Amino acid sequence: MEDIFDPIYRKDYFAGYASGLNPFSQLVDVTKNGKAFNSGFAYGRANYENMNGAIINGIPKRILTDKILEEFLLAGMLGMNIDSEEYTPFQIAIIEEWYKSGIENYDPNQSIYLMAILESNGIQTR
Repeated sequence: MEDIFDPIYRKDYFAGYASGLNPFSQLVDVTKNGKAFNSGFAYGRANYENMNGAIINGIPKRILTDKILEEFLLAGMLGMNIDSEEYTPFQIAIIEEWYKSGIENYDPNQSIYLMAILESNGIQTR
């Protein structure tokens, strides 16, 4: 790996990373530092496939990201129900891991406090 602290390399690396995470991206623009872009693309694609399954198996209707997985973790921590419709079996296995990790840290008092705060602000949870 080249020097990730070099601003030009870093920019091209993250451009490739973002393209690797987006299965619908069109790789038209070739950057000045192709090695950085290719390295970032490979890592981004691997990260995408670790969460959503291999591209060769098709693009799922709903795509998992780190942010979405963190929401499932939080839902487990608060003991909330989750919506798992339109996720593939591969994705559901990943979601279950994150949700179970949240359940391990479940504190019923946190859920009660959160519901009270939400209801006091006029947000219905049920």
